[in-house]
Amino acid sequence: MSTIRNHVQLIGNVGQEPTITNLESGKKVARFSLATNEYYKDSKGEKQTDTNWHTVVAWGKTAEIVEKYVEKGKEVGITGKLKTRTYTTDDGNQRYVTEVVADEILLLGNKSDK
Repeated sequence: MSTIRNHVQLIGNVGQEPTITNLESGKKVARFSLATNEYYKDSKGEKQTDTNWHTVVAWGKTAEIVEKYVEKGKEVGITGKLKTRTYTTDDGNQRYVTEVVADEILLLGNKSDK
């Protein structure tokens, strides 16, 4: 049962080109936004879309896959976990950020996609 604790699975479209950072340790980290859509019909029977945005962070080999194959607009599947961190802004306010730390990335879509 411990494998389903803090487990996230998402399928969505990449919202911006991933940013890749090479750390001093030689490790890579990739960050990108992912849009997931839910569809429903409103009270008038019209189709509506609810879009949620997620920040995805990938480390090491997963970051290398992101660097090579993931680009804006590409449909991807993500498995990972949620991680919340805090930071202090320049004006002294504390902020909280929740990110999806990706363990695996599945490239979706047609082979004809770039």
